[in-house]
Amino acid sequence: MNFAGIPERIPEGKYRVVKGAAAREVEMSETLRFLADDLQLMALSFMAIVYILRIRWLLKFKASRERQAPSGSLNTSSLKGIVYSWANIAMPWSMESTRQMIFFYMQFMIFHLAVAANIGMSFVIPYAPGLIKPILVVRALQALFAAAFLIGCYRMYRRFSNPAIRLISTPDDIFSLGLLTVWSFVSIFAAPNRPDLGEGALRLYFILTAFFLIYVPFSKISHYLYYPFTRFYFGRTMGHRGVYPLKRSPEPKPTRG
Repeated sequence: MNFAGIPERIPEGKYRVVKGAAAREVEMSETLRFLADDLQLMALSFMAIVYILRIRWLLKFKASRERQAPSGSLNTSSLKGIVYSWANIAMPWSMESTRQMIFFYMQFMIFHLAVAANIGMSFVIPYAPGLIKPILVVRALQALFAAAFLIGCYRMYRRFSNPAIRLISTPDDIFSLGLLTVWSFVSIFAAPNRPDLGEGALRLYFILTAFFLIYVPFSKISHYLYYPFTRFYFGRTMGHRGVYPLKRSPEPKPTRG
C-alpha cells in the first residue's frame, strides 16, 4: 500500500481496487476477460457472416415491378410509402391492433428495448465500463431488465394458457422466449459490473450473450433482419398505389336512434 492509501497491484491477484475518494477500478480475471472480449467477438463475427450470406441470398431474388399506374392522392409516393412503412413500428396509432391493445404494444417496446440494452451492455462492460458506472444508470438498466423478465414470464404463461397460441407455438418459439427471459433475469445482477464481489453473474451473462448471438440467425428472433426488406417493398407498393401514408379520417359519431 502506498502513502495515498491505495493498494498497489498484486501480480498474482485478479483485482486492483482503488478505495476512498478515488474511483473504484476493477481488473477482470483472465476467464472473465475471455468471455467478455474474445468470445463475444467470435460470436458476433459468426452472426455477421451468417447474416451477410443470408442477405446475399435474399438479394438474388428480383422484386416484381408495379403494373398499375400510380394512383391515389398526390401527397403519396413510393418514397413516402417506404418511409411510412419503416416508421410504422414506432406509430402505434397507425394500426388498429396496437390502438386497441396499447398495453400489449407497451410490452413489445419494453421487451425489445431491454434486448437492445442487453446487447449494448455486452460491449460497454469490457470496452467502456465508465458509461454504466453511475448508480442511476445501473438502477435504470436493472429496472428495464426486471420489466423485461416479468413480461417474458407473462408471455410464456400466455403462450401455454391460450389454446390458440399454444396450437401455433413451435419449440423454437418457446426456447427463444425462454432464452430471452432468462437472459434478462441474469442481466439484472450483471448490470452493476462488480467482478470484485464475484464473477458468477457476469460470466453467465456473457456466456448467454455469446450463445444468443450464435443462435439468433437460426431462430425466429432473426425476423428483424427481414423487417427493412419486407417493409421496404410493402411501403413502396402501398405508396405507389396511394395508400401510404395513411390518412386517418375522424371516426363517425354515433347517431341517435
